[in-house]
Amino acid sequence: MTTTSESTEHHTPTGTARLLPGAPVAEAVLAETADAAARLRSRGITPSLATILVGDDDASAGYIAIKQRQAAALGFASPHVHLPATATQAELHQAIARFNSDPAVHGLLVQYPVPGHLDYDAALQTIDPDKDVDGMHPLNMGRLAVGLPGPLPCTPAGIEALLAYYEIPVAGREVVILGRGATLGRPLAMLLAQKRPTANAAVTVVHTGVPDWPRYTRRADILVAAAGVPGIVQPEHVKPGAVVIGAGVRYDGRRLLPDVDEACAEVAGAITPRVGGVGPTTVAMLFRNAVRAAERANQ
Repeated sequence: MTTTSESTEHHTPTGTARLLPGAPVAEAVLAETADAAARLRSRGITPSLATILVGDDDASAGYIAIKQRQAAALGFASPHVHLPATATQAELHQAIARFNSDPAVHGLLVQYPVPGHLDYDAALQTIDPDKDVDGMHPLNMGRLAVGLPGPLPCTPAGIEALLAYYEIPVAGREVVILGRGATLGRPLAMLLAQKRPTANAAVTVVHTGVPDWPRYTRRADILVAAAGVPGIVQPEHVKPGAVVIGAGVRYDGRRLLPDVDEACAEVAGAITPRVGGVGPTTVAMLFRNAVRAAERANQ
């Protein structure tokens, strides 16, 4: 954890918010993951994160390359299947089944999105839940809901890790999440409500279907923007001195359009940067899930 003594308890505008970049958090998580991977290798077990890419989308291919480079840096194996854009649902399921049945593969992900004729959710449900490093299989969402161990959704887990790293108090505080998506808003609400030192918050979930949603965000000690609506959070929606986590984004070509307007830094006490906030932590959590799956499979 950082040893900074700067407090986020104040509730008056600071002029310029303390920045909460994700890279140091990701580096700390990846260092722990590398140590865990080394312990496994000392027992003759190479942790493995397998990937499946369907089609030739340049961005998706780039994301796979990033994960493969990170796997190599951590000492992971990274088996990969690249299916053509014309692949059928059955062929995608067959590729998943091969990795499911391979005991040397501990983690598995299908790169999203897949070509339009394929059903990503149906494919997700065929992944072995214990190898689901995205933490999005329905069984893993159920495990999260009842507090059972299992892979956690990566962006929510990364947000909890980011708050913990910067020693931002969460327990007993009011967290408002703007956005109810299955990959972020809903699982984050479950995660931060659980009884742990880095969670145990009073969590409210609102969304754009709530006409007076700013009434909720303005009272939040910690506001997480997860709506995927560019610029939806403006300074007047933020409680002075609050912690603001920008997690929702859209892209206009290669240009990133965040939910949180940059002017919110004039009101917030602490805020994630426009670029490099929760993104790096999401990738780190993917590998943390994979190494923990390898540990569970070899207990």
